[in-house]
Amino acid sequence: MPGTLYIVATPIGNLEDITLRALRILQEVDLIACEDTRQTLKLLRHYGIRRPLLSYREHNQRKRAEELIARLKEGRSVALVSDAGTPLLSDPGEVLLERAIAEGIPVVPIPGPSAVTTAAMAAGLPVNRFLFVGFLPARRGPRRAELERLKTIPYTLIFFEAPHRLAETLADLREILGARPAVLARELTKVHETFERATLAELAERVAEAPVKGEIVLLVAGAEVARPTEVDATTLAERVKAVISATGLDAKTAMRCVAEEYGVSRREVYRACLSHREEAGDA
Repeated sequence: MPGTLYIVATPIGNLEDITLRALRILQEVDLIACEDTRQTLKLLRHYGIRRPLLSYREHNQRKRAEELIARLKEGRSVALVSDAGTPLLSDPGEVLLERAIAEGIPVVPIPGPSAVTTAAMAAGLPVNRFLFVGFLPARRGPRRAELERLKTIPYTLIFFEAPHRLAETLADLREILGARPAVLARELTKVHETFERATLAELAERVAEAPVKGEIVLLVAGAEVARPTEVDATTLAERVKAVISATGLDAKTAMRCVAEEYGVSRREVYRACLSHREEAGDA
């Protein structure tokens, strides 16, 4: 029988945030695959855990995935962790997960800390629905193109950003998304944790004058969508197409979102997509 691949969430700052289940799994597995062995060692030493480590980083994940799959096929258990938070959310792991699923190897998630949900909890923006974007492109052109695709999304947008790019990103956000409420969450769960709540323009001005350091999560209010009393089938079908293009959602989920957005029934959106199937693609 093959071993089990555990996807283990670890603290994003405060080491007390790890779950009892995660500690047990890390103690029991045959091998821990991690981004930076030095970083993971800090956590393991803090809890007196001694297990073999293997570096699994962005630049070597394809080669390492083959090695890990081979060990899993031998019946060994592997825990995948990132430097902090939940693996695969803007961290390496997708290649290994895809290979494990393809090979029929059991995959077990061990939930826990995430910078995304931690920031959403205290930001003060609507998070009953949100879109996690992760890191925007580093180059200005692709970054602005991505923001153009996101500017009509009516859900709170959540970004990760590096401190040295934050000023440029905020400037683009202010120009493309306009005067929206936003929250700059920094050093979550750590000693210097802060939440700055302001408009995009105010945050852009502050960061331009006084650059910030540390781990950053940026949350931006979604676009305000006018809710017409009557909406035609073409509008509904085109909106479904736009949501799929911007978010990558499947057609069924996109149609549900559009129905809620315009205050109409899902059946009405479905009929609109059928009657405009060429414009709505696979929907």
